Amino acid sequence: MIKKIYCTEKNLERKVKPYANIMEGNNDIKRKTVTKILAKLKKNGDSALLETTNKLDNNTFKNIKEIIVSKKEIKEAKYKCSKSFLSALNLAIKRVSDYQKKLKPKNLIYKDKLGIKLGCIWNPINSCGLYVPGGKAFYPSSVIMNGVPAKLAGVKRLIIATPAYKNMIRPEILAAAEMLEIEEVYKIGGSQAVGAMTYGTETIKKVDKIVGPGNFYVAEAKKQVFGLVGIDSVAGPSEIMIIADKYSNPEWVAIDLLSQAEHDEEARAILVTDDKKLADNVEKSISKFLKKLSRKKIASESIKKNGLIIIIPKISLSYLVANLLAPEHLEVMVKNKKKLIKNIKNAGAIFAGRYSPEALGDYVAGPSHVLPTSGNARFESGLSILDFLKRTSYIEANKKGFAKLFRPTEVIANSEGLDAHAKSATIRFLKRK
Repeated sequence: MIKKIYCTEKNLERKVKPYANIMEGNNDIKRKTVTKILAKLKKNGDSALLETTNKLDNNTFKNIKEIIVSKKEIKEAKYKCSKSFLSALNLAIKRVSDYQKKLKPKNLIYKDKLGIKLGCIWNPINSCGLYVPGGKAFYPSSVIMNGVPAKLAGVKRLIIATPAYKNMIRPEILAAAEMLEIEEVYKIGGSQAVGAMTYGTETIKKVDKIVGPGNFYVAEAKKQVFGLVGIDSVAGPSEIMIIADKYSNPEWVAIDLLSQAEHDEEARAILVTDDKKLADNVEKSISKFLKKLSRKKIASESIKKNGLIIIIPKISLSYLVANLLAPEHLEVMVKNKKKLIKNIKNAGAIFAGRYSPEALGDYVAGPSHVLPTSGNARFESGLSILDFLKRTSYIEANKKGFAKLFRPTEVIANSEGLDAHAKSATIRFLKRK
C-alpha cells in the first residue's frame, strides 16, 4: 500500500532527492482557470464574485448581500457551540497569544561610534485578509492561528474569507471570529476570494495582505496577485515526516502519519527509520486504522499516492533526509533526539519526543499551524506576529558623523555614475564650510 525505498549511506541523497519539492502534478489548466477568475473579478467586481461563488462553491446566493455574515450572526454563533468546544477554543487562544507575545519585536534605536543614530521602527500592516478553509470541512483553528498574531500585531482591519456550504458557515468558525473580535466575515472561498480581497469590489474593500492556507486554487491565486498585495506564502498540500527508531510505538507513528493524510488526497506522509521491523509494523497499523477513519477514502488515496517509508542504514543519518525534503511538520521520535535535532536546519515545525504529536501543534501548543510546505522550509518560516508587522529603518546623522561619511558616499556614488547622489553628499559639506 505505502511505497518503501531502501537507502545506503552512499546513495541516500540520490534516492531521496526526487521526492523534494513535489507539488500537485501539471496544473497548467488550473492556473489558466485562476487567471480567468481573477481577471473577471478585477473587471466586474460584485457581479463576478456572486456568480463565481455560486458556481464553484455550490451555493445559491440571490444577491451579494447574502455573502456578508451579519454582526448578529457572529455574536450568536457561540450559543450553537458546545461548552467544551468553547472552553478548548479559549485555551487555544490563550496559548497562541502567550507564544506570539514573546515573538513581538521592540523598536531599536542605537548610537554608533560616530554619533549617528540607527535602528528600526516596527508598525502593523493596516489591513489584512485571513483566508480560512471551509466548505464541507471547517477549520476554526485556522481563525485562531491567523487571527491571534494579527490582532496582537495591531492590524486595524481584519476580514475573514471562508467558503460556505449550502449558503452557511459553521458556527464554530464564527464563534472563533467573535472571540477575536473580528466583525467582517464573508462567505467566499477559492481564487475568487483572493481576487476580491486583492482588487476590492463594491462590497468588499481591498486589503494590504492576504494570509492563510487553502487549496491549489487559493495558493495559485495568491501567487498571481503577489505584488498587488502581500502574501504569507504559496502553500501546497499538507505534509508530515516522522523520524522514528526501534523504540517507537508503531501505532503512534501510523496514526500521526494518517493525521495529515486525512486532510487531502494530495497530502504527504513520510516515515524515516533505520528499523525494518518498525516499518512493517507501521504499515500494518496504517491499514488497521484506515478501516475506522471517517475520512478513510481521502486518507487511503493520500497514502497510496504520496505515502513513503524511507529506510536508512542508521538513524543518525535521518537529519540529511529532513534537510533535503524540508517538511512542513517534522516529528522526531528517537531516543537521542537532542543530538539529532541540532543538525536539522530545514523544517516548518519540529515536534520533539514521543509525546509531541503534530495534532498538538495544530490546535493548542502555541506556534501557528500555518507553515511552509513543498520544501519551502528551506527559505521560509511559519506564520507569526512578524508577518503582520513592517520594519522601517531609522537613520539620523549629526554633523560630526556626516563629516566622516560624506566622502565615501561621494566616491561610491560617482563610481555608479549617479551625479546627484554624489552632489547630495558634497553640497552639505560645502555649505557647512
